[in-house]
Formats: sequence, C-alpha cells, structure tokens
Amino acid sequence: MDSGWIGERVLVRPMQQSPDNPSSYNLITFGSECNGGYAEYAVARSSEVFAVNSSLSDAGLASFPCAYSTAEGMLEKADLKNGERILITGASGGVGSAAIQLAKRRGAEVIAVSGESKFEEVRRPGADHVIARGQSLLNSLEKDSIQVVADLVAGPQWPELLEVLARGGRYVASGAIAGPMVELDVRTLYLKDLSLLGSTWQPQKVFENLIGIEVANQNL
Repeated sequence: MDSGWIGERVLVRPMQQSPDNPSSYNLITFGSECNGGYAEYAVARSSEVFAVNSSLSDAGLASFPCAYSTAEGMLEKADLKNGERILITGASGGVGSAAIQLAKRRGAEVIAVSGESKFEEVRRPGADHVIARGQSLLNSLEKDSIQVVADLVAGPQWPELLEVLARGGRYVASGAIAGPMVELDVRTLYLKDLSLLGSTWQPQKVFENLIGIEVANQNL
C-alpha cells in the first residue's frame, strides 16, 4: 500500500474485475462476492479505489457507485451521442434520474417516463419532456423518432419502445420492474436494424467517467 493514500477521501468501484481473469466478464461485486459493502471498515484493491475531491456529502457520493454507475454504463453501452434523443423509462427512480443528468451532459434531448405525481421531480434534473407512466408512447411520440431507449421497466408496454426507435436505434436495458417477460416482433428488430443491449458489466472507464464528471461539475 502507498502511504500517500492515508487520509484520502475515496470511492470504491462496485463492479470489480476478477484479479484472475481481468479481461473477462467475470465480476466481483463489492458487498456481494467481495465482503465489505455494509461494513464500517473494508479492504479494497488499490486499482479499484478512486480519490475524490468533492463538496458532496458522503450520502451524495454514495449514490455514484450504484445508481450513477448503472446509468453511465447504460449510456456508454448504447453510445449515446450529442444531439440524439433518448427515452428513459422509470425516470423518477435513482438510476432513471441519474440517467437524465448524464444524458443531458452528453448533449442529448431527454424524454422521460414517470408517474404523473413525480413530473416535477423528473423535470428538475433536466428532462426536456415527460410522459405519464401507462400512457401510450405512440400517442405522445412519433414512430421512428428516438435514437436510444434506456429501459428500467420492461413489462407489457415494451413493444412500443421498439416502435418509437428510429432505424438503427439502440435499446439498452438494466431493469424489468414492470415484468421481465415481453413480446418481441422479430420483424421490427431486423427491418429497422435495431440493436438490443443488456447492461450489467461495466468497464473501468465507466467509473472513471463518473469521477471525472464530479471533479468537473459538482452539481451532479
């Protein structure tokens, strides 16, 4: 251990590479396969520890390893670009609200789906448009008008998510709180050249991005 780390304020990356096979998708999750997530004291490999210089509280920074890293992992996987339109389901939750902020930072136009009672909470972090949960997406959006869907919900409305995606659009999922079983018309998938992506594994650069964002902009 480098003694220079003593007294440093740090965050531990939650999804860590297996030391035996760092190039694989074999994950060690801090607090699960690796003990210490709920402990007062814990041991972490120095390669998975990141120094932070922030005015945020400990509680605020604690949202980064879970909600923000999940959201950034989804946006990185879908390669969200400046000027694109993204639809985010479950937008009032921790991951959803983080995705709104991170998508806006990338220069995207954000359409969020949430319960009507939480519209203001969803607009506050930057959503440009809000659609009520359960309302038909096709009544609010044109077909083929969205480049990226970040889905945390799935459920019976799932087919509409592919309908609003533009040709060559990317769908990325990291949750299924409305139900994991969905109906897919494979013709929609191949005729529109869509990409369907799952997001759990996160390369190290996802967490490095988050630390860099916090240094540059402490309003997140």
